[in-house]
Amino acid sequence: MKPVLDLVAKLGPARIAAMGAVTLTLIGFFAFIILRVSRPDMGVLFADLSMQDSAAVVRELDARGIRYEARGDAGQTVMAPRPDLARLRMDLAGKGLPSQGGVGYEIFDKGDAFSSTNFVQNVNHLRALEGELARSIRAIGRVQAARVHLVMPERRLFERDREAPSAAIVLKLMGDLDPGQVRAIRHLAASSVEGLRPDRVSIVDERGRLLADGARGADAEAGSALEEKQVGLERRLRAQIEEIVAGIVGPGRARVQVSAQLDTNRIESRSETFDPESRVVRSSQTRTESALTGGGEGQVTVGNELPGANQDKPQAQKDQTSKNEETTNYEISRVTKTEVTEGGRIKRLSVAVLVDGTYATGPDGKPAYSPRAAAEIERIAALVRSAVGFDKARGDQIEVANLRLAEAPPVPDFAEPTLVQSLLSPSKEDVMRLVELGVLALLTLVVLLAVVRPLLRRVLTADPDAPEALVAGPGGLEAGGGGAATLTITADNPATRLMEYAKINGQVQAETVQRVVDMVRASPSETAEVLRNWIQDS
Repeated sequence: MKPVLDLVAKLGPARIAAMGAVTLTLIGFFAFIILRVSRPDMGVLFADLSMQDSAAVVRELDARGIRYEARGDAGQTVMAPRPDLARLRMDLAGKGLPSQGGVGYEIFDKGDAFSSTNFVQNVNHLRALEGELARSIRAIGRVQAARVHLVMPERRLFERDREAPSAAIVLKLMGDLDPGQVRAIRHLAASSVEGLRPDRVSIVDERGRLLADGARGADAEAGSALEEKQVGLERRLRAQIEEIVAGIVGPGRARVQVSAQLDTNRIESRSETFDPESRVVRSSQTRTESALTGGGEGQVTVGNELPGANQDKPQAQKDQTSKNEETTNYEISRVTKTEVTEGGRIKRLSVAVLVDGTYATGPDGKPAYSPRAAAEIERIAALVRSAVGFDKARGDQIEVANLRLAEAPPVPDFAEPTLVQSLLSPSKEDVMRLVELGVLALLTLVVLLAVVRPLLRRVLTADPDAPEALVAGPGGLEAGGGGAATLTITADNPATRLMEYAKINGQVQAETVQRVVDMVRASPSETAEVLRNWIQDS
């Protein structure tokens, strides 16, 4: 430990403190460089997350042991290593993360209802209803995220005509929705909101496509239903034809297109028919009348009241009449017919079928194309006519042609790029990473040359008070002290050389004597003991 203590005493406290400060600074600097170089390049995994989704994503990353960074006041943005972003997004999407959870009826579980105003309660109710609708819509397949906006007109007193509510829904889809799914979403929203009609619900996807228009009304809804019916009919007929033709020419060897023209007119007719030959007695009425008239009996006169006035008079003649009347009502057979013919009837069909020929191995070993026979093409056409319900009177047209199909282009190879290809075509992230590494390397080099090198030179430089050994060489004698200039004897004159040797020897002897004196002064008892031993030995 004595050499170490001598070195510490020789350097002094100021130099040791400076060396310690510089050493700690260098350790911190190089630790920062190592951590910065070894830290993976981070990218945005998810942004604008809710607190529930952020907690679920972070919990999943912790379980996988993947390094991440959460930024924002509530961790709305989650960072992950850039090379693992695509794989992590797919894995988390398979587990339903993020779920894009909105605010539902649980909003009423927070806060004090007594201190809330009526306006705040209405706003919270609207937010809760929108959140619950969004959750229900996200349960439908192919819907990744949903946002619902409801417009509920305010109820006013003494208002006769009230405006109907409306809704707008924005969907983030994984694929395309069927027309039936779009109608289901509209009816789901209309059934959940009081007074909302399905034709007042507009639906837009993340690409800005209008899936349902809530401003056109019921007529537009009927028109869209007719278009869906036409598309469904064409798809069904095409599938039937492809299934039949593929069984003959092979799968993928035929192309089918079907165009169906539908009658969009809605016809309503009423007719009433009478049959005079078919009579039915509806009612019969018979009436009989009898009357008796004539004679004076019953007349009240003065002569009739006298005694014996009627004895000489002959009896008067009386008239009797009778009348029979019969009325019969007949009902004529009547037929009343009301017919309503909805739009969507097939007005005309046009079918185009393209079939490939046959291939046989040629003399050169390559497949040779040969067209199909006309009889075979006619049989295929007959099968197609039977499959689609061909009607000549309706004007249907079916065309079956035999042509050679173009060869499919070669499938590009999506192999991983090699190291040379990656170096020749670096991405933007690679360029920024190389620039960052270059800046760190340049900064490290500057620190080494400007700080470390002078410090090492100062530490390794000997003390100026310490004597140095003489080194004699063929070019002369070198002598130096710590920090002093080195003396090199290069004189060719022997006398001068001897004088220089004498000076150097005298200087060395003086330094030796001074060192011995210092040692004797420092340790007088040890020095006396050494001298006593020398005297006894001599």
